[in-house]
Amino acid sequence: MRLQDLNWMDVERYLEEDDRIILITGATEQHAYLSLLTDILIPSKIALAVGEREPVLIAPSLNFGVSESFVDFPGTITVSKATFDAILSEIVESLMHQGFRRFFILNGHGGNQQPARLTDLQMDGEIWVDWYDWWHGEAAHQFCAHAGLEIDHANWGENFPFNRVAVSPETLKAPVNLALIDGSSPRDVLGDGNFGGPYQVDDALMMALFDKIVEEVVERLRRLRNL
Repeated sequence: MRLQDLNWMDVERYLEEDDRIILITGATEQHAYLSLLTDILIPSKIALAVGEREPVLIAPSLNFGVSESFVDFPGTITVSKATFDAILSEIVESLMHQGFRRFFILNGHGGNQQPARLTDLQMDGEIWVDWYDWWHGEAAHQFCAHAGLEIDHANWGENFPFNRVAVSPETLKAPVNLALIDGSSPRDVLGDGNFGGPYQVDDALMMALFDKIVEEVVERLRRLRNL
């Protein structure tokens, strides 16, 4: 269930039975040959698939994140950590005012981290927060270990059919030494923006990974309800 498909009275009825909501965070930034909105499209697709199995409300995504290191790549839009933290905290606080208490934050961007304000609210017992970086979850780790692959920025692990906007090279890119970025232009070091590894693997493999992540999110949301 997406907020965009409901009116305020629908949400009020929802809150009579449930106080969970999915918040999607990500970024608008370079992803080599993939969509600039890769970090939004992936968690958004996950959330919609989860919603078919668990009736949890899904808020509109926060499309901008902390992407300063990629600002030299055209199309990247970045906000400061302070701005990101303030926006997300105020979103949560406005929803708290209406009765939401259990927040599943489905994050698609490594530069985003849980704001200290949300940690404080959780420590005070006012809300429950489950921050989930989809590529760092147990499902993704087990999948990568089995497949002998490693998810990294703009490589195969983010190359799903639904966020692919160009044909990726068929070659294997050597891992980038990210230490070289310190003091240098990230664009000069990264080239096309991929951090290394295969650009693409079979779509059947990608959708198997997607399904495993969806299963994990459903399980975590059900646990969140029972807290």
